[in-house]
Amino acid sequence: MGSIITTDKAMTVQPTRFPRVGYSILSYLMFINTIFSVFNNSLVIAVMLKNVHFLNALNVIILSLAVSDLMIASCGSALVTITNYKGAFFLGDAFCVFQGFAVNYFGLVSLCTLTLLAYERYNVVCKPKAGLKLNVCRSCQGLLFIWLYCLFWAVAPLLGWSLYGPGEERSWSNYSYLIFYTIMCFILPTAVIVFCNSNMLMSMRKINKSIELQGGKNCLEENEHAVQMVLAMIMAFFICWLLYTTISVVVVVDPEIYIPPRVTTMPIYFAKTSSVYNPIIYFLTNKRVCN
Repeated sequence: MGSIITTDKAMTVQPTRFPRVGYSILSYLMFINTIFSVFNNSLVIAVMLKNVHFLNALNVIILSLAVSDLMIASCGSALVTITNYKGAFFLGDAFCVFQGFAVNYFGLVSLCTLTLLAYERYNVVCKPKAGLKLNVCRSCQGLLFIWLYCLFWAVAPLLGWSLYGPGEERSWSNYSYLIFYTIMCFILPTAVIVFCNSNMLMSMRKINKSIELQGGKNCLEENEHAVQMVLAMIMAFFICWLLYTTISVVVVVDPEIYIPPRVTTMPIYFAKTSSVYNPIIYFLTNKRVCN
């Protein structure tokens, strides 16, 4: 299968070649990923729309996350399943560009939405006064900014700043896009997520100690559940995005470095699994929803 797209061009410089059995295995794994992703995110969307009382300020953000993750599964994972089964991308250059744009756009929307969610939860836990200002209108404004911000980065290659396609041209246009994209769309969101979740975790631990000293067992159990949720968020985020981000940064630091395509392909697949984890962690384990 050819190298993926501009967002993945930090990963690949030449076509990735696997044995036929390798493509079959990847196709099977991506098929499972697609099924779970479509089911989980469709379930989140259906529950939200059927029970509008769930649509508070934070759940509106989770609904947006489910929509973008569903689009990743539809435009990315499903097509990757088919093309891996075929052993090559057979849909033509125009469709390759479309897939590159769609996966870039919706993948970035999901990542930035996770950033917004981490920031708002950080405000609720660590800055109660700022958390009191959180409402559905503010969440929608933040989401509008995210979808437009991500659209800028996804459209830029269509307008000549870098490109979507099966190859990578060594040019300043590509390198400059890659540098700014990595900083603004990977490093910055990752830093915000790590900062917010780390501070939220420390605050919850302090709250738990205080509750424990006062003998509040029920509240302690609820807060311990919240701590576990935060840890799960951090772990899932790094499982999905750490390898991808690391290789992107390495390529920015040393554009001439050669990384074997088989090595660089795997982080792309790990990143696509985020659309399976997100609805489980951020919505389906919500006690209010499950009860």
